[in-house]
Amino acid sequence: MEFKHMPVMLNEVIEGLNIIPDGIYVDCTIGGGGHSSKILEKLSPKGHLYGFDRDADAISVCKEKFSKYKNITIIHSNYKDAPKILKEQGINQINGVLIDLGVSSYQIDNGERGFSFLHNGRLDMRMDKEQKLDAYYIVNNYSREKLIKILYQYGEEDNAKRIVDNICKARELKPIETTFELKDIIENSFPKKIIYGKGGVSKKTFQAIRIEVNGELEGLDSTLEEFIDLLAPKGRMAILTFHSLEDRIVKNVFKEASTGCICPPKTPICICGHKEKVKLINKKPVTASEEELKQNSRSSSAKLRIIEKL
Repeated sequence: MEFKHMPVMLNEVIEGLNIIPDGIYVDCTIGGGGHSSKILEKLSPKGHLYGFDRDADAISVCKEKFSKYKNITIIHSNYKDAPKILKEQGINQINGVLIDLGVSSYQIDNGERGFSFLHNGRLDMRMDKEQKLDAYYIVNNYSREKLIKILYQYGEEDNAKRIVDNICKARELKPIETTFELKDIIENSFPKKIIYGKGGVSKKTFQAIRIEVNGELEGLDSTLEEFIDLLAPKGRMAILTFHSLEDRIVKNVFKEASTGCICPPKTPICICGHKEKVKLINKKPVTASEEELKQNSRSSSAKLRIIEKL
């Protein structure tokens, strides 16, 4: 299957990064290279782009796609390791960084990857196919209590107990092997009128399991803080989020980094010594335009937040 992905809010991201031609930029989730293509167009031969992705398919595609460019380095790694890897390569300051936290269209539409309840395939959901933990193991081996916690915490699923009870009953008879098997179990946990009325009652459960498989929220806050420290003065960070949990983390990190004194309100003088490091380029998140929503429905939940280093 060809690696296709329509980059979300492409123009807004590139404008938000305010690219300096000779600068050093990082695309933490290079995917199909949509955002990176535009970044490279704006860079001079002196500028450089570092692209990271934990998906080997994305790395392979982008290495071929950008083979003619000498000012790009593509690295197969989780973006959370990027600050450390950059420093190991002698990069102690960057002019901009993009993190697109969405799942690529290729991953969703490729049934073999097991991400979507719309396509049948083995329960997998690994962004990095070399890691051991997958959705099959979680669904068939996690305890009832742990599964309920994941569905509540990562999927914000109110019907978590009933869904998990039905998962536990089903796996006693045989392992739950495919996305469609799991989808049927989830749908049978809801009244029919809700299933057809809401369209996709499996979405929250699949999201929760995917987040657990890939550890998507784990360490996100500390990674953002590391990148803030790496930014050069006037350097910018652009983050695309696709659900409320990760957006909340980004919002809170940006808020703290853009705030000076954080002492309690009645403290007569500042004793915390906290200094703001960045300024918010957009106080409210940017969302996709009506035109983009018509062309790419997957941009409907996207939120873009941008900061600039002081």
